[in-house]
Amino acid sequence: MDRNVIVLLLIVLATIVLGGVEASIHVYGGDVFREVGNAYLLAGGSEGIFVSTVANPGGEDVPAGVNDGRAFIRFEHVTFSRSKEASSKYLPMEHSTGLVQAIIFEAGDRDNIGGSLYGGQKAICCTPDLSKFEGCHPGEVLRKPSSVDSAWPYVIYTYFSANLSSTEMEETVVDITRTGMYNLFFITCDPRLRGLRMSGKTVWKNPTGYLPGRMAPLMRFYIFMLLAYVSLTVVWSAQCFRFWKDMLQIQYYISIIIGLGLLEMCLWYFEYLNFNVGGTRPVGITLCVVTVGALRKTISRILILTVSMGYGVVLPTLGGLTSKVLLLGVTYFLATEALDIVENVGAINEISGKARLFLVLPAACLDAFLILWIFTSLSRTLEKLQARRSSAKLDVYRKFTNALAVSVIASVAWIGYEVYFKATDVFSERWESAWIITAFWDILAFFLLCVISYLWGPSQNSRRYAYSHELGEDADNEETQLLTSEQPRAEVGMVNQERKEIKSDDNDVFTLEDEPEEDKRE
Repeated sequence: MDRNVIVLLLIVLATIVLGGVEASIHVYGGDVFREVGNAYLLAGGSEGIFVSTVANPGGEDVPAGVNDGRAFIRFEHVTFSRSKEASSKYLPMEHSTGLVQAIIFEAGDRDNIGGSLYGGQKAICCTPDLSKFEGCHPGEVLRKPSSVDSAWPYVIYTYFSANLSSTEMEETVVDITRTGMYNLFFITCDPRLRGLRMSGKTVWKNPTGYLPGRMAPLMRFYIFMLLAYVSLTVVWSAQCFRFWKDMLQIQYYISIIIGLGLLEMCLWYFEYLNFNVGGTRPVGITLCVVTVGALRKTISRILILTVSMGYGVVLPTLGGLTSKVLLLGVTYFLATEALDIVENVGAINEISGKARLFLVLPAACLDAFLILWIFTSLSRTLEKLQARRSSAKLDVYRKFTNALAVSVIASVAWIGYEVYFKATDVFSERWESAWIITAFWDILAFFLLCVISYLWGPSQNSRRYAYSHELGEDADNEETQLLTSEQPRAEVGMVNQERKEIKSDDNDVFTLEDEPEEDKRE
């Protein structure tokens, strides 16, 4: 098995066993400091945080309740450990040894950390030469005050006692005084602390809860999407209840997609709500919503593909293509499920770029293949309808084609914008608008679902419309009238009787036995 696949499976398994995913609560389990330039550092995390909406006197305990208007970063049981060999390098009479600094800075102040002489290589730690020009203290992180607030970047100092091998950082709450993308690094400039390890956790909170700032708008967005799906469900259910005797199989599939979309939006909202209250993503709900979402995406794409082939309207069955369509659906579901699990459940920053590429490429290739197959099938279906002179169906399929074309163009344009957005925002300074990237795809999916629901909605003439091609080319005028006005049920019965006379064998058009050979070859 590929190494990246093994790593992915281990991460997902560990996530499920642990019962939570580190997000606003960042947990460190003996992580090792790595050497960068003349410093040893460990990344403590980064989150978009909005400014506190209430005053917070320093030093007070954090009050209970997540929606208290306070924004902060809290350090809990953060412990640094060094080897016995490193401890022995300090003199016994030294009381404070091995300085470790926790640096918190807003992304816009990143240039205020470190410095260089005469435009040379940038150093994080202050050196004797830099101290002459910058006024810094050798052996400490070179920090320049921010032009917005001189107290930032914020620095917390922690020392080892004498030659002890571990020390615990004082529990500290750092209040956020302005909105921004905040970064936390633990840094030591002491070369004797090579191989330093750290454990503990930090809690990052926004004024309204533990949900990261870049994700907070999505919780409100899912409320609106939930209301939109509820509205569509009510309208669709009313039509289905009214014309339940005349419903086609394709309309049952549309009902399933609408139900899955409603369930998905509901689960997303509750997943974000739990995340906001607890600070960790509840794995059970997250896995459930990811699976429902992957299932909805798969069925939606298969429905669009089969409709493009003319299934249920032009063709009674898919014939020999049924197994291929099902195989494509299963493959797409597995690829989408794996990608969504890693993006929403796994710790993304622990997965290598190759592993992410390993998951993104299959889903992207399958989407491209589906688009090609859909438009190829649509072209053939339109040609078939033109040959039969079925103007009413042709009009519906042209509207469907136009909607798909608009969706594909919008998708390609949005992918280009997404690439540009991420390429020009390396430090996530535009994090407040990043939620739009995710929201667009849900809006586009809902738009397409509404179009399909409108074009193939239940009506009194659904079955007659689906089967009217069997009456031959002379039925076009009658078909047009059926699509523009409701006819009495007696007329529907007459047409069904006429269809039975024309087709003497089995009257179930959805069986494989009734399929013409020309349809099987497509």
